[in-house]
Amino acid sequence: MDINKKIIMVLGSFFKRNKNKKEETVESHIEINTADCKGAECEKCVMACPNNVLIKQGDDTVVKNPRACKRCKVCEAICPNDCITVN
Repeated sequence: MDINKKIIMVLGSFFKRNKNKKEETVESHIEINTADCKGAECEKCVMACPNNVLIKQGDDTVVKNPRACKRCKVCEAICPNDCITVN
């Protein structure tokens, strides 16, 4: 068996290992006041977040990955409408 086939077999088995893992729901420690948020027009918090925690979804800004948040509060500081609170 040549080396390329061995590498493919090893990588294939590596990626199959986590296949049955259930996704865990994580509660966010980032609160966004969507009533005052101008997410579609602004997006400053989405662009400023160093960990890509926030995303634009339709007209709203939402928390994509709360685990990635390091609580640096850059999003909270840059929001012009004071819509974000990081606990």
